[in-house]
Amino acid sequence: MSRPPLHAAVLPLLALLLTALMTLVPAAAAAPPTAREVRTPPRPPLPELFDQALRASREGRFGDALPLWNQVLEVAPDDAAAWSNRGNVQLALGDPEAAIADQTRSIALEPASSDPHLNRGTAEEALQRWDDAEADYRWILERAAGDPQDASAGEVRASALYNLGNVQGSRGDWPAARDSFEAAADLRPGFAMARSSAALAAFQLGELEAAERSLRSLIRRYPLFADARAGLTALLWQRGARGEAESNWVSASGLDPRYRQREWLLSTRRWPPEPVEALQQFLAIS
Repeated sequence: MSRPPLHAAVLPLLALLLTALMTLVPAAAAAPPTAREVRTPPRPPLPELFDQALRASREGRFGDALPLWNQVLEVAPDDAAAWSNRGNVQLALGDPEAAIADQTRSIALEPASSDPHLNRGTAEEALQRWDDAEADYRWILERAAGDPQDASAGEVRASALYNLGNVQGSRGDWPAARDSFEAAADLRPGFAMARSSAALAAFQLGELEAAERSLRSLIRRYPLFADARAGLTALLWQRGARGEAESNWVSASGLDPRYRQREWLLSTRRWPPEPVEALQQFLAIS
């Protein structure tokens, strides 16, 4: 139903009232819009938003990834994968407690999934909660045996074994750590870091010939593998082969200068103390 027209005598009065209002509050017309009036751009569809968050995470743009995962979880609060991915970003941004909380939420939503247990264990390691981390890795090894033909099951078991080896090494149990590293390398062909860690554990245990054979084999297969080059440098120095040690060190330090850092070797790369000490002695004299 249309509005009736205003009576002609009323129109001048309305005009006067409007003029008076404009005179009394001259800034009202130019006032900025309130928060409710500001239009936010439309949110992308969930699959596109998830892909954006995942891409930012994979590219290492963690500051961009976190708000994207927050948006995903606002739309899909029961998405276990999103919780686990956000937990990984939280850990990368230096908040292991938040990472553990996100991974725990993911586990509650999808109890049979191995990935959040693996990811939570990594965050627990960052806080040196060795018992909790070991429990998560053993959960994977006990429940995620999987089909021997299932490559993905083998991958996650290899990662769990490798991380378990790091936990055992952090507790000083290098025989157990070596066994875990070797089992991880056997499960995942080409897992060079597991082979190198097993060799370094053998170095720690005084099995220098076995460690040297393994490190030389790795270098033949992966000439640009800095970890094996640095490990062989330390071992050769220990055995008195200074010239060859220096030759390997030139390659190792050029590939990754972090091997000069004692604390990085012990706390991040998780080398055993004997190889670290031998490399530090080599660097001090060189």
